[in-house]
Amino acid sequence: MSARLTLVAHASTAATSRASFALDEGLEPRGAAAAVAASGSARLRRVARAWSSPAPAAVETAVALGLSATPDPGLADWHLGDWRGRTLDEVAADAPADVAAWLGDPDAAPHGGEPLTALLARVAGWLAGTAAEGHTVAVTHVAVVRAAVVTTLGAPAAGFWRIDVAPLTATVLRGGPGRWTVRGTALPLEADTGARSG
Repeated sequence: MSARLTLVAHASTAATSRASFALDEGLEPRGAAAAVAASGSARLRRVARAWSSPAPAAVETAVALGLSATPDPGLADWHLGDWRGRTLDEVAADAPADVAAWLGDPDAAPHGGEPLTALLARVAGWLAGTAAEGHTVAVTHVAVVRAAVVTTLGAPAAGFWRIDVAPLTATVLRGGPGRWTVRGTALPLEADTGARSG
């Protein structure tokens, strides 16, 4: 039987609204309300197991969606070290060469955190260990979802920068470990009105 993995990007936080690199904050009120409203989404039907990043925003999103999710460090956000809490423009104004290196070299980590290659490897390892049957939902971060798509497609690391994923959207993979395929990405989570199917 083919497995289904639905990766949910957590709802909005103050950092996502400001377009800054995330801290370990919870959801902003608007994001929390949107997650509650999406709790009836057809994309979250027949869930066999649920996981979440340990970060407050992911845990709170899972709870708001009505999921009993187990925190998993493999789903943690991309660790961006000293840049956390700052916008890209702020960092670029102070250290343009560091930003250029980070965007151009997947092994660069001028922020003192996790290079892109390490994020991709971590997410690939998590995907390899994901259950091979039934429907798994994982509430995580935009960067982790983008890394999962790059890994599944076998795309070069530079492809990471070409994927757009918004908060509170679903990316669906089908197949199983070693044979995942991308079924859809950046799909909005909407309450089930009875007119849609999962």
